[in-house]
Amino acid sequence: MNILERSFAGLRSSRYEITSPEARSYNCIAWAAGSMDVWWEPSPFYYWPDDVPREYTLAAYSSAYRKLGYRECDSAALEPNIGKIALFVDEQGKPTHAARQLESGQWTSKLGPNVDIEHELHALEGEQYGSVTIIMKRPIRS
Repeated sequence: MNILERSFAGLRSSRYEITSPEARSYNCIAWAAGSMDVWWEPSPFYYWPDDVPREYTLAAYSSAYRKLGYRECDSAALEPNIGKIALFVDEQGKPTHAARQLESGQWTSKLGPNVDIEHELHALEGEQYGSVTIIMKRPIRS
């Protein structure tokens, strides 16, 4: 069992693949937004979209993605020409992670400052990231 499978028990029984090496310049919140050049976090020391409260709340995080054209939806199912993201929260309701759906229907995540992986959506649920709470979607820009 490797370090990823020790941290995320759901990876042990699902298909996943490491898709990039460690990079400390961006995090999962940025990666879900399509950014690889800046760390997104509501702290005053990191990038955060203008006019979005700098709060570690689900409302603030979903607001940040709404700035990019995402809207809440009811399903994580793959839809043609639609991009989706998933927001994870812990037991206290604090956002912990974001993942982005790929054209294959699999999901991609940046694991903090570590690697990016391709995975099944719910394989990262558990003690570290909590559970998927909101799915958001927008038309894929050409």
